[in-house]
Amino acid sequence: MHLDLIQSLSLCGDLATPNDDRAGSSARHAWVIDGATDLSPPGLLGAQGGAAWLSASADAAFAAAAEDLRATCARVFAAVGALYAAQRRREPEGAWELPRASFAAVQLVDDMLEVAWAADCAVLHAWGEAVSWCTPAPDRARERAQAAALGPGVGATKLRTPAVLADRRAARSRPGQRVLSIDAAESARATDMARVAVATGDELLLMTDGMAALIDTYGAYDGGGLMAAVRARGLAALGEELRAIERDDAACTRYPRFKASDDATALWLRIGG
Repeated sequence: MHLDLIQSLSLCGDLATPNDDRAGSSARHAWVIDGATDLSPPGLLGAQGGAAWLSASADAAFAAAAEDLRATCARVFAAVGALYAAQRRREPEGAWELPRASFAAVQLVDDMLEVAWAADCAVLHAWGEAVSWCTPAPDRARERAQAAALGPGVGATKLRTPAVLADRRAARSRPGQRVLSIDAAESARATDMARVAVATGDELLLMTDGMAALIDTYGAYDGGGLMAAVRARGLAALGEELRAIERDDAACTRYPRFKASDDATALWLRIGG
């Protein structure tokens, strides 16, 4: 078996801001990475923001697969840690400034699909009309509640007001968060893994949380409905629908959130024989 790429999509949340998502695939493996939005200007790693730096570094490391997904991830975590040590320009201002990301990756090993993830990127597996989540189903209820607690329309500020920035820095500094980080050992501890039986013709949808917002923030689809829409209309149409929903609520009052639009990335893959 092998992985065939059907479509890919990556939309920046703001045309004035670099896209901190990355994605890639080969015949054996595929991955999506979502760098956590920077909470300060660039400087820790030079002119590039920490989110884009981490996503790009991990993306380059994922391009070379090892014998299984656990070994592939270990290689990625080690490469990120080594690059951070070599390229860091100064000490971070606090734990909140350390680059971090969520990711999800899959790899075919013999007749099984191995899945790895940290934080809130998602993988949906479809066979025939059936679908199931390989990762936890998208759920941003807690984040929506946190945004709502800061007042109506907080997402329209783009994390720029002192109160919102202080809140997000405090949230990111809390210990025990399961993310891809610049510490290889911490990344390994944060990563969950699963093995899924697959067959020729099965399909996979890998998403960053910006794309999964169609499910858990805007309630436009459940997993099965999203997969049906992808098959019927393709990823580009889903991206247009996502941005239309967000434009209609640009003030972020109907759907509480921290950004009017997030970077949104998806890979649609089919297992070939």
